[in-house]
Formats: sequence, C-alpha cells, structure tokens
Amino acid sequence: MHFFSKKLKAMTLMEMLVAIAITLIVMEGMTYLFLKTWDTNKFILEEGLASAAASRATNKLIIQLRGVQQADDGSYPLRSAGDFDVVFYGDVDDDAAVEKVHYYLDLDTDQLMMGVSDPLATNPVTYPNGDAAVSVVTNFVVNESDNPLFLYYNANYPSDTTNNPLTTPANVGNIEMIRVHLLINIDPVHAPNNVNIESFVDLRNLHDYE
Repeated sequence: MHFFSKKLKAMTLMEMLVAIAITLIVMEGMTYLFLKTWDTNKFILEEGLASAAASRATNKLIIQLRGVQQADDGSYPLRSAGDFDVVFYGDVDDDAAVEKVHYYLDLDTDQLMMGVSDPLATNPVTYPNGDAAVSVVTNFVVNESDNPLFLYYNANYPSDTTNNPLTTPANVGNIEMIRVHLLINIDPVHAPNNVNIESFVDLRNLHDYE
C-alpha cells in the first residue's frame, strides 16, 4: 500500500505582503462605502426634517393670512407687501387683541422670521414701529431675487389668463390673493435641487373692503 504525502507550500514574504495589501484595500473600500451610505442617509433624513418643518411653517402662515383683519387702531388689514416680507394684522394668538405680524426672510441666515407686536395701551391705540418679538419660523430657505418668497395677485386672479403678479412693493388695497413660495435646501453645494413648497391663500376677509 502506497502513501502519498502532500507538502504544504508556505507563503513567501512577497505573497504575504500582497495579501495584506489587498485586504487593506478591500477594508478601505468597504469603510468608504459605509461612510458614504451613512452620509447620504443622514442628508436625506435632515432634508426631510427641514422640509417638514418648512411645510408646517407655511401652513401656519397661510392660516394667519386667511385671518387678516382690521387693526385695533383702524388700519387696513394689510400694511405692506414686498418680495421677501409681508406685514399684516390679525389675532394670531387668540387673545382677542389684533397683533401686527411681520414675516420676512433673513437673507444672511436663510431663516424665515416672524415678528409680532401687540397693540400699545395708548389712547388712541397705536402699534410699535418695529417688531416687539422676533422668532425663527424655519431654516434653510434659499429663495433669491429671481424667486420671491411672496407673490401678490388682485381680484382678476385666476380669471386673468396672464396670472401676472402685482409689482412690488404692491398696493395693499389691490391684493386679494398671496402665493407663498419657499425653496428649501440644507446644503446647496451637495444638493443643487431645492425642495419646493408653495401655496396660495385667498384673503377672504379683504373681499369685504370692495
């Protein structure tokens, strides 16, 4: 009976170094893929959260605009109307007093801001010239000059087939509808496509002034 012995061939130093190098390359590739996937998922989550916050902020603004009303000092419900800011009167905190409300985009911080001023206890009633209290409504708003935050329309909208917005600063007496348009992007360098949030609000309370 014959027995055949099989000799084990040892790896040379060069083969061992090549194997180690290949292993390190594979591990580096897997680590990069993991980090890239993590970063992408993190960005998607943060973008989604920012968009949801902006959507809630837009809904809040729309509700408040629908409730515009005459100020406690007798002023017209809309005070001013610009591309990136609007000032109106309404009881936004349900305290029976009509506040002066100022929404505007801070172009330096990309934040939508809200200023609120209560009527002063004077006789006759007056309002502060500036904003008494200011808060951040939402972040990452990247609207620029070619994409106004607010667009204003008169009574002809939408029957007017041109649907042209009013020139700003708009004459508040002509405004009956406002388009609120937010462009959201938490990182414009890596995600050039903005999230678009827009809504139209019919200022029904202003129809009584016709």
